[in-house]
Amino acid sequence: MSMTTTSLDRKIDTRLKEHDARYTRGRRLVVTTLAGSDGPKSAGELHADIGSTIPLSSLYRSLAVLEESGVLVPHFTKLGVARYELAEWLQGHHHHLVCLHCGAVEDLALPQSYEERVRELVEEIGSTVSFTPVNHAFEIEGICSRCA
Repeated sequence: MSMTTTSLDRKIDTRLKEHDARYTRGRRLVVTTLAGSDGPKSAGELHADIGSTIPLSSLYRSLAVLEESGVLVPHFTKLGVARYELAEWLQGHHHHLVCLHCGAVEDLALPQSYEERVRELVEEIGSTVSFTPVNHAFEIEGICSRCA
């Protein structure tokens, strides 16, 4: 993550105040853990990473508050498990690589030339169905190097 934690914390603190929520120690731990990860994480993975510092019930409440305020975005797996990551306004535009074996999700930032081609394709698809796209995200499913 290119943004310093202090800058990130200020942005999130401001956003949470706009939603009448506090930036508690537990919420900071969730944000710090996600900011340092290489992809979205489930509540269970976050709890394992953070440890017993935050009770599981508090972790779920923190995830809900951070999601409601637009700080976190959930991504749902085919099995219905939610994996969370920082919203695009905080960490930038990217896509995901999803392992069909182990379920690992990794962030993928495309080179600008690829991203421009994807954007053009999204606009072409939108125009064929009378739809105006404003954003896009995609996941590439396959087998990660650990499972290959």
